[in-house]
Amino acid sequence: MLAVLWLAVVSIAAASDLNFAIKDIAGEFKKSTGNEVRLTLGSSGNFFSQISNGAPFEVFLSADTIYPRELESAGKTDGEIFVYGAGRLVLWTSNSSGIDVEKLGMKALTLPSVKKIAIANPEHAPYGRAAVAAMQGAQVYDQVKGKLVLGENISQTAQFVQSGAADIGVVALALALSAPMQAAGRHWVIPAGAYPPMEQGAVLLKGASPAARAFFQWLRSPQARRVFERYGFVEKQ
Repeated sequence: MLAVLWLAVVSIAAASDLNFAIKDIAGEFKKSTGNEVRLTLGSSGNFFSQISNGAPFEVFLSADTIYPRELESAGKTDGEIFVYGAGRLVLWTSNSSGIDVEKLGMKALTLPSVKKIAIANPEHAPYGRAAVAAMQGAQVYDQVKGKLVLGENISQTAQFVQSGAADIGVVALALALSAPMQAAGRHWVIPAGAYPPMEQGAVLLKGASPAARAFFQWLRSPQARRVFERYGFVEKQ
């Protein structure tokens, strides 16, 4: 009689800018180990609140290092924070908008034809806070703040622009580099010095299973590094 091998399901909470990258990484992890990944995407701030209140996640990948450090200070983590890369911001618009973001840069936000600008909610999304900082640095924030529509997270922000609910958006480079968004629109990379560095960190949470520990180690592997870089997560900003 053959022995039955029970494989684990790892519960992961990941910032939504990782939508495409983390799915690729999870797929390679499954191929290598056989373990499944149950992935939940959302805003880092909301995940921080949920984990603080006992949500049963095993690994948390944040869009910053602030939330992981706060969890570490609260005794919710197991081991050190792993900085998996630095995020980047872009302006993104659909092909049908007629907005030449490559030529105009941040000035595109001030065009009379731009009625709505999508950003992530800066109250709980690191990309939203960075978007506000970039607009303030470019001295356009006061002109355009009345046009802002706030996404619950950076993926919803991108969806607003893709669907036409907003004319342009300040979104994550990691999303703009995905095949669906490259096909549907164009983007301009906001210079890294225009907003505070966006180091992004992952933590293993207390009570994590051996499979979750293996996934956390997988994030440091050459295979995972290649995926992170493919989606624009540089090691240092």
